[in-house]
Amino acid sequence: MKHPQHPNEITRESLVSILEIMHRLASPEAMPELLREVIEVGKVAIVAESGVLWLLEKSSRQLVMVVPSANPPARMELGESWAGQCALTHEISNIRECREDKLFLEHPIHLPGDETRSLLNVPILGQDDSLLGVMQWLGAEVGQFDEHDEWVGPALAAQAAVAIQHAYMTDELLASAVLSKEVAVARDIQMSTLPDSMPEVPGYDLCGHFQPTDHTGGDLYDLAMLDGRLFMLLGDATGHGFGPALSATQMQAMLRVSFRLGADLDHAYMHVNNQLSEDLPDDRFITAFMGFLDPAKHVVNYHSGGQGPILHFRAASEKCDWYRPTSFPVGIMEIDDRQESANLQLEPGDILALISDGVYEYNNAAGEEFGEDRVARVFSTHHRLPMAELGEKLIQAVKGFGGTAPQEDDITLVLVRREPEPA
Repeated sequence: MKHPQHPNEITRESLVSILEIMHRLASPEAMPELLREVIEVGKVAIVAESGVLWLLEKSSRQLVMVVPSANPPARMELGESWAGQCALTHEISNIRECREDKLFLEHPIHLPGDETRSLLNVPILGQDDSLLGVMQWLGAEVGQFDEHDEWVGPALAAQAAVAIQHAYMTDELLASAVLSKEVAVARDIQMSTLPDSMPEVPGYDLCGHFQPTDHTGGDLYDLAMLDGRLFMLLGDATGHGFGPALSATQMQAMLRVSFRLGADLDHAYMHVNNQLSEDLPDDRFITAFMGFLDPAKHVVNYHSGGQGPILHFRAASEKCDWYRPTSFPVGIMEIDDRQESANLQLEPGDILALISDGVYEYNNAAGEEFGEDRVARVFSTHHRLPMAELGEKLIQAVKGFGGTAPQEDDITLVLVRREPEPA
């Protein structure tokens, strides 16, 4: 059979192959080479004879075929053909028998040497659901594309969207050739990865906060409900500028796609680490906490690659426990085998706090760091406040301590509190 596994699972070999190609999608390559890589991603996970990629040309509002390339390229109006319909509706369509489909017969698509009997159309959408283009997969057999392909297709299109948007930003950066432009573009990338709003988790209060410096670092955070569990991510890529911002968003995208394609936390951590170890320069790495909260069992399973300390405020004792990283930073070296995640239990009123170095290492004019003890005092004093207000209190304390000293690193917070039991 074509897909012997459950339709919402993907083989380990396919996942590894996808991640090996995904790291090239995040590099600032020229657009034609990058889009050819997008098609290669699809061929790994979707068994198709060939693929076609259309991009939306903003000036004309037409679809332009960019893969395979031709001179001049084919063009398509929105609503015309199955590619145009997909672009217009933003919906997947799976044509099982093209020879019996009226719209396909009116606007056929064949590549040299292939007869198209099946056609899978997938929209490529940006962060705000704006249309970027359409991916089409062509099959030589009737009914070649199944439920598994319809499930994997949007995940591939989401990664393609990240790659295309990065390419647009890179082109803009290279055209400007001005440092201030680099900072602005990299900052836009960072800000676009942040959640628009906090996910709803019954029995929990959440807060995420990102306060950048004037220059650009590689901080990011993510909070999202995935299959009934809360995914939590806080990362910090070394260095400043365009590269670290791309590295951090690359890791986030690889993790999201890994989970969407059925990988568990331990395997996703191993494979993403190993891919970044191969991809990143020797002097670059990412410190990152990644984990899942089960809101029914109140258990957090996590990996912390160089990201620490991890604060667990215990409401019963009104004291802080501090946990050190579980492993070395992400991307420094390969992991030979799957490592089991650590876990912690959140009791009523407990808080899990992920806090970046920008807080702990904030210096005052005398060169003294804010440190863990001052963080602990803020939590002991204000832990009963809503998490958004507690985060504000912590930022105020840090700024008050720093005085006139400038902020030298991004400040990023993720606060997760299990609500206290009713009195």
